[in-house]
Amino acid sequence: MKIIAIGRNYAEHAQELNNPIPDKPVIFLKPDTALLKDNKDFYIPDFSTAIQHEIEIVLRICKEGKHISKKFASNYYDAIGLGIDFTARDIQTDHKKQGLPWELAKAFDHSAVISKFVDKSAFPALYDLNFSLYKNGSRVQHGNTKHVIFSFEHILSFISEYITLRKGDFIYTGTPAGVGSVAIGDHLEGYIEDIKLLDFHIK
Repeated sequence: MKIIAIGRNYAEHAQELNNPIPDKPVIFLKPDTALLKDNKDFYIPDFSTAIQHEIEIVLRICKEGKHISKKFASNYYDAIGLGIDFTARDIQTDHKKQGLPWELAKAFDHSAVISKFVDKSAFPALYDLNFSLYKNGSRVQHGNTKHVIFSFEHILSFISEYITLRKGDFIYTGTPAGVGSVAIGDHLEGYIEDIKLLDFHIK
């Protein structure tokens, strides 16, 4: 199992961090030790003072694929869920200035929160899907999949040119605008439409 994440797939998020709009998917990886399941508490690590939330739609890969065409890419994921790509923004900013990779900012333990999954057939319009993150009862992020720069099929096809996808892999498909810091005591709740899939606390 591997976790592949897409950066800058919503234009407003790229703009809020003063990043250019990409002309092809921006890819990074997280190890399996990054997963945080079952709405368990997230503990802020000692090495960062700027842990930020990024809510995302996550695809669950259902069969192995290499060099997948966009035409058939929808056959390679069977369910969607919610994830939070926790990012050590201070470390990421420092590494970007130095031209270094992002792994220390993105791949640390429990940086990939993941919900249970829902069969994609439950959602008749995958490209008109609202998803939201609430912090302490207030909505802090809201996105709709119609605003993705790269479709799910484009993402799968692109990744599979370089990396074989296997059953059980997770694809984090990008975050909308509104990323922000978390602090000890915060309560985070995540929704796809009106389905609550995330509900956990920051310690």
